[in-house]
Amino acid sequence: MEGFIENLNVVLEYKELFIRGFFNTILLTSSGVLFGLILGLFLGLGKLSEKALLRIPAKIYVDIFRGTPLFVQILLIHFALIPTIFEGIGKTVPGPLVSGIVALSLNSGAYIAEIFRAGIQSIDRGQMEAARSLGMTYKQAMRNVIIPQAFKRMLPPLGNEFIALLKDSSLLAIIAVNELAYAGFITAKSTFIRWGPYTTVALLYFVLTMVFSQLVTYLERRFSTE
Repeated sequence: MEGFIENLNVVLEYKELFIRGFFNTILLTSSGVLFGLILGLFLGLGKLSEKALLRIPAKIYVDIFRGTPLFVQILLIHFALIPTIFEGIGKTVPGPLVSGIVALSLNSGAYIAEIFRAGIQSIDRGQMEAARSLGMTYKQAMRNVIIPQAFKRMLPPLGNEFIALLKDSSLLAIIAVNELAYAGFITAKSTFIRWGPYTTVALLYFVLTMVFSQLVTYLERRFSTE
């Protein structure tokens, strides 16, 4: 009982750190998925393009980011890419939060690109032919006919990607982004109390995962093709 009280007191003492980490984790994941959706859409369409100038770069990008660990990507982006860009234009290098958002977005974009590609290819070719026969351009057909239908089929894998990115955001602790895992690490390191901080982190991740899982389930029912 005494140990439980001690662990609880430590968590309460560092509650501001955990609260900030909680909201930063939501910010990082949401930003990563939002920018990843935009990037993934263009990459997915690029991979489906008949033009090699669009298809080959998109394929190379997806292969690189899916074929290397996110952990290594975070290190490269934070310690190499971001400083090189900002120092090159004479600007102050931003903090690790920016690097974290960039890393998650670029990584997520590669996986979402494959989701878009598979979703679009799952739509019967007759849908495109019917849209074109009505006088629609290729872009209009994709925007108004193909993508809306594909989106319904893409919701489950997109939901899985969102939840995976939520948990993967814990890797950003290595560059001192103040998210949940970092909050637990700093608390444990400062107090030499481990059970309370790390259990709190695990519970908060579990809560976020369950909430987002229920949200994805609701959206799947809402946009069900049945």
